[in-house]
Amino acid sequence: MSYTIDGTTGPWELVIGLEVHAQVISQSKLFSGAATAFGAEPNSQVSFVDAGFPGMLPVINRECVAQAVRTGLGLNAEINLWSRFDRKNYFYADLPQGYQISQYAHPIVGQGAVEIELADGTKKTIGITRLHLEQDAGKSLHDQHPQKSFIDLNRSGVALMEIVSEPDMRSPEEAGAYLSKLRQILRYLGTCDGNMDEGSMRADVNVSVRKAGEGYRTRCEVKNVNSVKFVMQAVEAEARRQIEVWESGGTVEQETRLFDTQRGITRSMRSKEDAHDYRYFPEPDLPPLVLEQSWVDQLKASLPELPDARRARYVAMGLTPYDAHVLTLEKETAAFFETVAKGRDAKQAANWVTGDFFAALNRLKRDITDPPVTAENLGALLDLIADSTISGKIAKDVFEIMIETGKAPGAIVEERGLKQVTDTGAIEAAVADVLAKNADKVAEYRSGKDKLFGFFVGQTMKAMGGKGNPALVNEVVRKLLG
Repeated sequence: MSYTIDGTTGPWELVIGLEVHAQVISQSKLFSGAATAFGAEPNSQVSFVDAGFPGMLPVINRECVAQAVRTGLGLNAEINLWSRFDRKNYFYADLPQGYQISQYAHPIVGQGAVEIELADGTKKTIGITRLHLEQDAGKSLHDQHPQKSFIDLNRSGVALMEIVSEPDMRSPEEAGAYLSKLRQILRYLGTCDGNMDEGSMRADVNVSVRKAGEGYRTRCEVKNVNSVKFVMQAVEAEARRQIEVWESGGTVEQETRLFDTQRGITRSMRSKEDAHDYRYFPEPDLPPLVLEQSWVDQLKASLPELPDARRARYVAMGLTPYDAHVLTLEKETAAFFETVAKGRDAKQAANWVTGDFFAALNRLKRDITDPPVTAENLGALLDLIADSTISGKIAKDVFEIMIETGKAPGAIVEERGLKQVTDTGAIEAAVADVLAKNADKVAEYRSGKDKLFGFFVGQTMKAMGGKGNPALVNEVVRKLLG
């Protein structure tokens, strides 16, 4: 996909890379036993290690390491059996130690790849440079007091995976598609919940522009962007700013910027630090991290089915690529569909889930984790259609009653007398009555007005309260008219 922004001197190409910080799903922090639950009272989940007390030593959390390895495997990346933690030195009020324990020269995960698909069906592979583990800093609160900033250290020491892409993206859409796909993979793996509004996944967006055929120009980093939409907007805004600088004869300075979501612009935050500014050196309180290949193999064997594989399986089951895409966007939706479809017609199940069920979710402003109808009950409704207990038309009425009452479909059908009539004798009587009452139309039909056939079927279904078996009604109408 070719995407350029025109300036006064002609088109400019965008060059984009993302550094995504994903909070690891774990019960405790990377180097301490403090809890990680979101929304706790400020400074209520802080150990002496997290607060930087003298003499406190970090102890690695095995589950956080396992989560990083799972993520690397899910990104088709190289797992480094030998890695090392480093100290990244900088001073800020929410970093009590005065340094961050991170990985720099020897990360736990090496090169990998993510395949994205754009709206027009174009597919593209985005390279992953590395994934490394690090501890998060605390949070500075500037809106609690008119003269003072408050510090909440609950987040201090929480395990983060920093996933660094290659500068392979060339448009806002590609950046948005990459972040969405990465979030989807992590959620399927269960290694990060992807709740960007809670800060558990956020992106630093690196943007530069260049003319066709040029090498890379100076990039700027837009920090802590917390939604896919804002990432796309930040890319566009920063690219336009840089083009204006270059075309006015200026030079883009390497710096860190923030995206103002209200005004849709980026603004300067600080000059961009390089690695030497952080004075990285090996963490003296932690030995190198050495993994056994057999342990990595066990983790690989236990990985869940990932979105691309599941989508391909759904297409093989007879679903359209579009339905397969929609049903696999969220793992909870895929799990719901799997329950509905188990042992049933997959296409029919997909039609009901993406049709009536999704419409009900939207109408009631609920999501898949709080469904108005359970997957088991929706599957039971499809069984009643399959065994001709009810027609597809009546099923839609039953579905609405299920939403209102929460009852199982079988109970609703029994209580309200909605069973489909499959007694041929009863259907023949109803058809004969309709034909007798519409003798003029019968004559017209027999003189060549074939389109009246649907009229007789409709009148019969109406006379039977919609409970006649449609296939049998059609068959009897055809026989009696013939």
